[in-house]
Amino acid sequence: MSAYTVDKTLDCKGLSCPMPIVRTKKAVEEMEAGKVLEIVATDRGSVADVKSWAIRTGHQFLGTVEEDGTFKHYIRKADPEEAKPEKKHPDIVSNDELQSKLMEQPVILDVREPMEYAFGHIPGAKLIPFSQLEERLAELAPHKDEEIYVVCRTGNRSDMACQLLTEKGFKQAKNVMPGMLGWEGPIEKQANN
Repeated sequence: MSAYTVDKTLDCKGLSCPMPIVRTKKAVEEMEAGKVLEIVATDRGSVADVKSWAIRTGHQFLGTVEEDGTFKHYIRKADPEEAKPEKKHPDIVSNDELQSKLMEQPVILDVREPMEYAFGHIPGAKLIPFSQLEERLAELAPHKDEEIYVVCRTGNRSDMACQLLTEKGFKQAKNVMPGMLGWEGPIEKQANN
């Protein structure tokens, strides 16, 4: 990107959620306001994650460029008076709590990427990748007044998804922690088509 100067580059290639965000937070904390951070990642989910994190924390998301399966994200650090403290979604449910409800066929929303979902997901979980959630909210409209259990790999992306759902009027979004990384319940795999 030649329209502006990159002040620092952060290599997150090969890392999956939540590590690109964890490292981005640390890098931004170490920078001066107004400086531009380039985050280089290979995790497709980082496209939505980085943008959402920047917006929620008051930093300026400049954009993402994809080159040969690598994503370059650009963030300008906000002035201290523009920065916002990072919020966490308050309604959390443990993996065990969700597993105990599976017989009731609860609404489970999986916000991981399609490949992650295909290799193993909770039976009955609906896949809507976080990057598509806002544009696909109509699919969840029939469940607006029900509990929606939101799951990702670690609870980070699902936290952002729960915040978005709550902002859009879904009052019973529950973040499943620690997510699929710690899931010991039943798993379904999607056949390769």
